[in-house]
Amino acid sequence: MRELVLRIGLVASLVFAATVAAPAAAGAQASKGLSGLPLPRFVSLKAKRVNMRIGPSTDYAVSWLYLKSGLPVEIIQEYDNWRRIRDADGTEGWVNQSLLSGERTAIAAPWMRGDNVYVNLRRDSLPTAAVVAKLEPGVVLTLDECNGNWCHAEANGVEGWVSQAEIWGAYPGEAFK
Repeated sequence: MRELVLRIGLVASLVFAATVAAPAAAGAQASKGLSGLPLPRFVSLKAKRVNMRIGPSTDYAVSWLYLKSGLPVEIIQEYDNWRRIRDADGTEGWVNQSLLSGERTAIAAPWMRGDNVYVNLRRDSLPTAAVVAKLEPGVVLTLDECNGNWCHAEANGVEGWVSQAEIWGAYPGEAFK
């Protein structure tokens, strides 16, 4: 009897692991999650305080606390009403879907922090267009649309176009309105 209970427990664990891990393996290619939405995809944090957990339940420990709404994150996996996310620094964990928003935001070149360089926000979607603002790496932008090369964005009340290659929050070649 004890062996049967252990086998049932092992099977249940394997089924749970397969359910949770399968979308991650498929994440290398565009797929759909349990919600019917594409995986991976970018969203933003809705709440000002968001607990990132090590597993998809409030029973799991908090591994990180976000204290700013509007930060872009990438959903890489779904399980029930939990989303496994990745932030711009590569940190991964689970967040309840109610704490996420479909509003698109991005971070200006987080990989260039501390390099004394700037990301140009331009008047038009051309590399020769006038610069309307110089953004420090790490500045959060709200994205209105992207055409695959440029994104129309707003940062601190200033609107313009930023090269899609200089932000984290939109995939290369991704277009949306």
